[in-house]
Amino acid sequence: MKKIIIGALALAALTLLLSSDHQLRAAEAKKLIKVGYTGSLCEGPLHIAIEKGFFAEEGLEAEAIRLAPGTNFEAITAGQIDASFGLLATLIQPLSNGLPIKITTGLHTGCDKVLVPAGSSIKTAADFKGKRIGVPSLTSSPIMFAKRVLAAAGVKVGDKDSEVEFIVFSNAELPLALEKGAVDSISANDPVASLAAHKNGLTILFDSAKTPPYNNQYCCAAYVSAKLAEADPDTAARYTRAMQKAAAWIQKNQDETAKIQVDNHYVAGDPVFNAGVLKTFNYIPSVKGAYEAFGTTAQELQKIGVLGEKTNVNDLQKNSFAFLAGVEDSVK
Repeated sequence: MKKIIIGALALAALTLLLSSDHQLRAAEAKKLIKVGYTGSLCEGPLHIAIEKGFFAEEGLEAEAIRLAPGTNFEAITAGQIDASFGLLATLIQPLSNGLPIKITTGLHTGCDKVLVPAGSSIKTAADFKGKRIGVPSLTSSPIMFAKRVLAAAGVKVGDKDSEVEFIVFSNAELPLALEKGAVDSISANDPVASLAAHKNGLTILFDSAKTPPYNNQYCCAAYVSAKLAEADPDTAARYTRAMQKAAAWIQKNQDETAKIQVDNHYVAGDPVFNAGVLKTFNYIPSVKGAYEAFGTTAQELQKIGVLGEKTNVNDLQKNSFAFLAGVEDSVK
């Protein structure tokens, strides 16, 4: 009887040990990651990674934290979020100033546009000399895109010798500012740009989704905090793979993506119209594509004075990325 009791106790202890070990492994396998977003249409990979289970598939529990536009950097610096999504052109200067993030993959091309009223005398980049362009901020991707396009055509856009005046308006005010003649042109992100073209009859003069060579350059990328990349590269890799899978899924399912975004209150607007905008982007994710686009964009921004003359662009490019084990260049 004594041996039976001892055996039963040993079996119970072993069962408890195995159960605890299983629970511990399960807890370790499913890690929480806090991801910041602002409600932009092109943030689709985050929305789809949650709703279609790509984060769960990677063993992650993603907490989507809605941020006010323009506060992603503050949130990640303060440790309020672990990862986010951003436009490469807006990441470069902050990275040169020490922004503690690492880019992990490019997600899509396109989403900046320069627009003029129908019948405008502005037909080419050279026609912008002496004109005023409305932009959402002086550090936004739309102003960077406009400056790159104009500088490539020989128009001066530096802070000290600009031949163009850039004036800030909120996204909601940009079309009205153009209509009232406060500016001669506007540069905006989608869906603001596409909505303005549709509702106000504007002409899209330059489109980063269609105008060469910008149409082949990744504009948006996934990034993680430098702390996460260094301390827990496995979780950073899981996040990156989930975002890549979601981006690849969007490429084949833009109509459903737009409906999911609106139905789940990630994005406002009409799903049919939003889907049409999504179809102008190339959602084939690429680590290499983001890396190359970063180098090209950084060099151009340095030439026009956005980046300091002493900035080593090659070093900045290398130091701004985390090439994570287990992350392929692309997912199709």
